[in-house]
Amino acid sequence: MLDRIRRFVTRRPEPFPDLAEITLRPIGVVRNGKDDPPEAGWEDVVSTVVIRPDLEDALLGMDEWSHVVVLFWPHLLPEGVRGSKHRLHPRDDPSNPLQGVLATRSQIRFNPILSSAVRLLEVKGNALRVRGLDALDGTPVLDVKPYIPHFDAVADAKVPEWVMRYRRED
Repeated sequence: MLDRIRRFVTRRPEPFPDLAEITLRPIGVVRNGKDDPPEAGWEDVVSTVVIRPDLEDALLGMDEWSHVVVLFWPHLLPEGVRGSKHRLHPRDDPSNPLQGVLATRSQIRFNPILSSAVRLLEVKGNALRVRGLDALDGTPVLDVKPYIPHFDAVADAKVPEWVMRYRRED
């Protein structure tokens, strides 16, 4: 373990180029009436993802999918919190090991783009009804993609042991 830490601390960083700023325009908004996370969890929360009317035709064929991945921006996260931590205990639980923020699913990120794979219940006009989206009412939606099991689920994926404590029961 000590050798692993030494290698991490003493390695020389890779060169990094100057990159242009990126501007994103939301394609939709979450509607579910939730101003706070539900006490029982998000699994049963039904939300409507309202897509901009000018993009409605981009939903053609979406009703053939059982699940979608929603990419969204946590708009209520205070500006000063974004990127404020490089390391944290996941879920603010000190029993979890200290991790680099990029090794977690925390919303306290440099660019807090969040994602959830959710059940698609219905497509109607420019609206997607979904179940299990962990986003508050008014959350800007950046993108929606169909969930494809053989691309999105990795059978031999490895996760740290602390993650297994929070595994969802289906």
